[in-house]
Amino acid sequence: MNDHYYSPRPAAASDRRTFETELRGYPLKLTSDAGVFSREGVDYGSKALIRKMEIPPGARVLDVGCGYGPIGLTAARLAPSGHVVMVDINERAVELARLNAEANGIRNVSFAQSDKLAAVRGQTFDVILANPPIRAGKAVVHEIFEQAIDHLNPGGSLWIVIQNKQGAPSARAKLEELFGEEQVEEVGKDKGYRIYCARKV
Repeated sequence: MNDHYYSPRPAAASDRRTFETELRGYPLKLTSDAGVFSREGVDYGSKALIRKMEIPPGARVLDVGCGYGPIGLTAARLAPSGHVVMVDINERAVELARLNAEANGIRNVSFAQSDKLAAVRGQTFDVILANPPIRAGKAVVHEIFEQAIDHLNPGGSLWIVIQNKQGAPSARAKLEELFGEEQVEEVGKDKGYRIYCARKV
């Protein structure tokens, strides 16, 4: 685990690369690095989540495990009168997300290095987004869900993407246990990925 994207301080030597992409119709110029998740380009799961996520224009949003920022920065574009808080355990990822916000002129964002949701204790959100760190283990992923429900406003929603073969059925069962069966919906399925939305009543 010491040189994995889920490490607070990646040991891999920095090797930044910049690429251009378009997400939800918005062009983005993104810089990634060694020791962060999906350094070669925005991963398929994140793209699947971005295509489906619903962000009200004035929403207060949390992106958990933001990496270098594709999900949270797109959410910030979709919520021009809202605010997005982007957190990640990996300090290099947080630094890149901040850099990418500046490079794309996105200002309705803030950042924190955080083990799961520790850095936003006491704060609540309308929307929480996560492409959870599967390789950190099921216990970590389920703990993110447990913490997320406590950080959602009533009527708020948690959106996650997870591969079927990497724990989607158990993730859905955990969400149903926390939010109630009626409140969890599979809003998309895409090449083995499942996108779930869990709403807090």
